Amino acid sequence: MSANETAIAGVFPQPTEEQWRKLVDKALKGGSFDSLVSKTYDGVAIAPLYARARAEGPRALRRTPGRWSILGRVDLADADAANKLALEDLEGGADGLHIVFAGSQGSYGAGLTSDSEETIAHLLDGVRLDYAIPVVVEASPRAPNAVSAIMRYVDSHHIEPSITRISLGLDPLGLQALHGVAPAPWAQASKTFAETAKTVARAGFANGAVVADARVIHAAGGSETQELAFALSAAVAYLRALADNGLDVEAARSLIALRFAADADEFMGVAKFRAARRLWARVEEACGLAPEPALIFAETAWRMMSRRDPWNNILRGTLATFSAAIGGADTVTVLPFTQALGAPDGFAHRLARDTQLVLQDESHIDVVDDPTSGAGGFEALTEALCERAWAAFQEIEAEGGLPASLEKGSLQGRVAQIAGERAKRVARSKEKVIGANEFPDIHEKLLDVLAPFDAARQAADASAGAVKTAPLAARRLSEPFERLRDESDAHAQKTGARPKVFLANLGSVAAFTARANYAKNFFEAGGMEAVFGPETDSGADMVAAFKASGAKLACLCSSDKVYAAAAEPAAVALKGAGAKLYSAGRPGDLEQKLRDAGVTEFIFIGCDMYDVLQRALGEAK
Repeated sequence: MSANETAIAGVFPQPTEEQWRKLVDKALKGGSFDSLVSKTYDGVAIAPLYARARAEGPRALRRTPGRWSILGRVDLADADAANKLALEDLEGGADGLHIVFAGSQGSYGAGLTSDSEETIAHLLDGVRLDYAIPVVVEASPRAPNAVSAIMRYVDSHHIEPSITRISLGLDPLGLQALHGVAPAPWAQASKTFAETAKTVARAGFANGAVVADARVIHAAGGSETQELAFALSAAVAYLRALADNGLDVEAARSLIALRFAADADEFMGVAKFRAARRLWARVEEACGLAPEPALIFAETAWRMMSRRDPWNNILRGTLATFSAAIGGADTVTVLPFTQALGAPDGFAHRLARDTQLVLQDESHIDVVDDPTSGAGGFEALTEALCERAWAAFQEIEAEGGLPASLEKGSLQGRVAQIAGERAKRVARSKEKVIGANEFPDIHEKLLDVLAPFDAARQAADASAGAVKTAPLAARRLSEPFERLRDESDAHAQKTGARPKVFLANLGSVAAFTARANYAKNFFEAGGMEAVFGPETDSGADMVAAFKASGAKLACLCSSDKVYAAAAEPAAVALKGAGAKLYSAGRPGDLEQKLRDAGVTEFIFIGCDMYDVLQRALGEAK
């Protein structure tokens, strides 16, 4: 029964799209409706309103319907300390563990530094693997013995492997993409991979023994389409390797899991996870197999994490978790909010698991399978991603498959192109990172972590005879602005004060407030402390306030109307007092006059914020 057929519809009639469009046109005041349509980096159009889907697509169902599994991240260098936090996670509500070794895709400067049997024994002490809790292990070239050590640990405790839910996570192509190193050409490495996978499967560790992990694409700045295509290409390469080395295709299919990053883009995040299931089903059908729900792991994205004002990471992590859960992820790992600072403490771990517990136990978002099914917007976005990702997958296959594409650098080049576009948008604050290029907190208090960030633990050495390809290094969007903040911190530590910018507010409070606040956020994103000038019409008072502020920079702030009358004389006076001059807002017809008066830079929404801040910070010190 539709809403129009209910009794209440007679009281509250349903508006039509035509009525809505008339109201929109009125609000736009002659502007184009296309201004309300945004586009992703893949060119997928996101409209402001969608009609109900005429036909539902295939359902995106978890392999095990119902609740997704909450995983606690285990990534401390010391096994005993890692074990303590792991047990706290399990006792605090986590369903399982996500074990990270240094050098793995998800190490991000963390991870266990040893893969010895003793390390594994200390790490898993007290963890009831026989209770079938999910344990997801990330493979790493720096932990070549991890798989055998875990298998021996299970055997020594007389646990039947088939009753466990341990994913040993073999992923040689993902690691090659990350580090730019493969131990041997794929024709040879695929045989080694297949034999290891078959050994693992025969021992009873079939649950996610192999993982096609696309986080490397996301962390390098790639798009949703590129992530999906990479995961499909890696999974197909693994299928071929297993089949070519004697494993039945259906048995090979059952060993493979997929892993994706979940970020704070709710709509595309949900669509990406839904699209992954549909695309994998298409691969299964192409292999002559009846589709079965894929096993999909999710982790909140490293790319979106900020080191400055890290409390915002909690909000981003919540959105990402919601997207992954609604999209049908089987397991979700939330990066603790201080992950970019270093090894998170117990409090950060608690917030990470509580983020998921609240969504499950209070919001109950797990009680409906594929809740966006039939929703016009999500169905349209899912279908658009499927179409583009399949085309991108075919492009990789036409290049000879993922190993060949990585060797040629073709895939890396396409990812770099999208990453470059994304970096430009971040630099211009068109893609916003709260706490970095938007609403920075220059007076924030630093948070404690158990150990500092260690970039060396992300690296992996190349062995003799290794194949080298272009690496896809993980980067956070906020890093450029954080470097400016670090430079400001160093200056403050050396001199006792941060670089400053004086906001020369012209006219009334009503006239200058909007641009003064914009300028404050703008300059503080670069580590410069903004000092508000007085509300005065006196040039002498303005100059006196500038000299008293201790700033070397001054920025004119007011409305266009006030600028027309007062900006030029104010600029001349401040220039005469030794100020390096900026002006907030587009200058329009006044640009040449203001430049002649001494203004060197104009800051406005859409300008290259990072480029301007680099120069401004140098001038302000």
